[in-house]
Amino acid sequence: MKTFGNQFKITISGSSHGETVGVSIDGCPEGIALSLDDFIADILKRKSGVIGTTPRIESDIPQISSGIFDGLTTGSAITILFDNKNIRSRDYDKFSDIPRPGHADFTSKAKYKSERDSAGGGQSSGRMTLPLVAAGVIAKKIIPEVTFDTKLIEVGGSKDFDKVVQNAIEEKDSVGGIIECRISNIPVGFGEPFFDSVESMISHLIFSIPGIKGIEFGVGFESAKMKGSECNDVFIDDNGSTATNNSGGINGGISNGNEIVFRVAVKPTSSIRNSQRTFNFKTKEMTDLVIEGRHDVCFALRTPVIVENAAAIVFADLYLRYEV
Repeated sequence: MKTFGNQFKITISGSSHGETVGVSIDGCPEGIALSLDDFIADILKRKSGVIGTTPRIESDIPQISSGIFDGLTTGSAITILFDNKNIRSRDYDKFSDIPRPGHADFTSKAKYKSERDSAGGGQSSGRMTLPLVAAGVIAKKIIPEVTFDTKLIEVGGSKDFDKVVQNAIEEKDSVGGIIECRISNIPVGFGEPFFDSVESMISHLIFSIPGIKGIEFGVGFESAKMKGSECNDVFIDDNGSTATNNSGGINGGISNGNEIVFRVAVKPTSSIRNSQRTFNFKTKEMTDLVIEGRHDVCFALRTPVIVENAAAIVFADLYLRYEV
């Protein structure tokens, strides 16, 4: 399933080494100013190029084929496509018989069989996060009063990002990281108890980002070590402001007007240059696998904007549900 949302609905398409990747957005209101320049800043934040990211660099110029007229949204579906040009599909030929540890090679082949697109990771590739970023740019246009502060706060268990990444490069290995997202000016009352809680909607889309392995809201797992007297957020005014924000701005699945705070764990990139002892499904024997090609040593370096824009998609959807 490649569609998410109710009022602000996105559908992603394409694959890592197909002709294009793209997104179709249904439910964007008419009359919102939108140009190609609006996408540049966030696309550049996701783009590779810094030490520790993949040498694969695409132009990532958005092609808007519908939903915009004279620089304004029309209210009809918006379709945005990005070309895939810098591809080397031959790098992935052997992974059909020797699936890469940690990747979706084995599970996608079992599920899709001959229909599977394996080049570059196919539909499971980090390349598929580019449409999410594009959709998030439009989502933030719908909720301009909402502000986001999203940053990488830890890499490989350390605050010294450069040193950890450089060590991983020298060791032919990879590292993950932790990203924190803080969201301000969310009204009280967004979300529903149980299935459409704010936490479950954010988590749903965040876990669609390849490589995300955990999420916590507020103090998260630390709350299990606290007493109720320590964890409870006491009210300090009639607006619902609280002295602490251990709940991360959400109670009972509903936004409480305080800052929304969540953190996500990004695993180490599965493709590493170290030799790995794994199974050859063709010969039925264990073998040594060395993964060539172009891969991020630390994909977490490029992930904050993806996390932020995924959250923006959720809150644009909620805004259109409750405020319009």
